[in-house]
Amino acid sequence: MDRPPRARPIVHDLSLRYLVVPPVILAALTAAVLFQHSDTNIYMLYSQCHARSRLPSLTGNLPLLGSPLCFVVSFFQESAASLRSSALLAVIFSFLSGLLTVSTVEAARVCNKPNPLIAYPTGSWLIFDLVGGAFVWELLFLPAFFHRSREIINSRRAGEPSGLPAGAADPTFGESMRHLAGTAEAVAIPAAVALGFVVPSVLLLTLDSAATAAAWLLFPIWVSLIRQAVRKALGLVVRAGESWRETLHLESSRVALVGMYAVPVACSVLAQAFLVWNLTARPDDRKEMTRATVKFIAIDAFFVGLTVLYWILVEAGWRVALVMAAASAVLGPGAGISLGWIYREQTVNPDRSVTVVAVGAPRGSDDGHTSEETPLLR
Repeated sequence: MDRPPRARPIVHDLSLRYLVVPPVILAALTAAVLFQHSDTNIYMLYSQCHARSRLPSLTGNLPLLGSPLCFVVSFFQESAASLRSSALLAVIFSFLSGLLTVSTVEAARVCNKPNPLIAYPTGSWLIFDLVGGAFVWELLFLPAFFHRSREIINSRRAGEPSGLPAGAADPTFGESMRHLAGTAEAVAIPAAVALGFVVPSVLLLTLDSAATAAAWLLFPIWVSLIRQAVRKALGLVVRAGESWRETLHLESSRVALVGMYAVPVACSVLAQAFLVWNLTARPDDRKEMTRATVKFIAIDAFFVGLTVLYWILVEAGWRVALVMAAASAVLGPGAGISLGWIYREQTVNPDRSVTVVAVGAPRGSDDGHTSEETPLLR
């Protein structure tokens, strides 16, 4: 007996103007909650930087940017100044490792190449890291992903490749649109996340110095540079050079899929266990300044998590959102978003009201590769 078709995800039926209303509301709530929980210690920290009593190497040599940079570096240095705060930050950083992996995978997918904000996320991640926080996901990333999804949906319904004249071939639209642009990405992305984000995070949590805090703040640059270096190195391999340049459907390769998400899942499980141990077996050793900074980071991470949950709910449905939430509660948020994203790719529902046009095929052709049964986002 055939199973009844699943309900279509919300992104199929709502226009972009309605889809972005909840993220805007979340942004307003983020601002209100952060303002309500703002602490005088945060202002004191900036005053110390402005008075050049903290990190004089920054404040003394950079007249305009010195104080803001000193504040950001000192903020994260203070946040990691105790064992309890390190345990809390480890869970938050594991979530960021999963989110960074997901956003980089999406940047590498063929279908997202036309959108610069998605395809080149380094600048947005730097804004997120240095000043924007949750607002970057609420007001930049999420609208960009929704806009691209609506472009694909509308293009399929119109029977034409997105943004191209009738009959034109568009590699970002077709049966391989959810592929990674190159097989090398299956190695480059996890290596970049591990070396460019996880290693600086471990150094920040263990060494607690201004230098490690400054290095951690630049993780989007490290991730981008390492990803590019690994791709180029693999491309120079003589015998495998061509195969590394071929596209890859990540979810069809178990080895590549496990390798892609192994780092954030492992970090999440370890961080979750570390936090449970710290809460049950160790006293709270945070000082007042550390409490204030960690509270600020935790609030911001909470709203990023709500934003991502809404993203999955809109594009994949409530079942995937429930899986992500349940996995996050048990294994930590880094594992939650990773497992949720894997499940998302396996359960995306086809839009059966749309005829899919194959890449390079004229309208009305039937080459046996695509049909009304072809999933929208595969």
